[in-house]
Amino acid sequence: MRILIIEDDREAAAYLTKALTEAGHVADHAADGESGYAMARDNDYDVLVVDRMLPKRDGLSVIEELRSDGCDSPALILSALGRVDDRVTGLRAGGDDYLTKPYAFSELLARVEVLARRRQPGEAETVYRVADLELDRLSHTVTRDGAPIVLQPREFRLLEFLMKHAGKVVTRTMLLEKVWDYHFDPQTNVIDVHVSRLRAKIDKGFERPLLHTVRGAGYVIRDGAR
Repeated sequence: MRILIIEDDREAAAYLTKALTEAGHVADHAADGESGYAMARDNDYDVLVVDRMLPKRDGLSVIEELRSDGCDSPALILSALGRVDDRVTGLRAGGDDYLTKPYAFSELLARVEVLARRRQPGEAETVYRVADLELDRLSHTVTRDGAPIVLQPREFRLLEFLMKHAGKVVTRTMLLEKVWDYHFDPQTNVIDVHVSRLRAKIDKGFERPLLHTVRGAGYVIRDGAR
């Protein structure tokens, strides 16, 4: 899963980012309401974890404006305010769940996973398949012909994006924006390096290559000859 944490407490944010990453997910962080709103608006996150009290813009107004913009990413509100009225206010603002601080990470993780399943209830939406290559977004696993493939977080994110657009050419600009969150060209070979590593992991030893380079255009995941 790709998760956005909007939290101004640096220690809390660092702990949560580390814990979610160790659980096999991709976690981005925004330190205030304004940047959190912009990141959630411009990217497709599976779940938003939003602190209620934030600088520049409070968490509830962030969620409210995202909902008015058409953003349907589920939002888990974190707050030290735990009265019934506080929870009701948060849910009516557009939040999908409400967790009172302090919390146990195991409970937060379980709630995040439930929210992700609600958004994409069918296997067809959470599991991508191309030939015998399979990627499960919820369990964060990849297999080919039933054999597990271990990917680094960025490699998983790259493969996920390619498989989401299977059969279509994905440009370098699309990868920079959606996988690396770059809105400029860093003038490096970072994409080539990661694609090469990914190709070695998913295609090496198999008769049919699935990851193809389209010269002058980009890359494509498809079942077929080069």
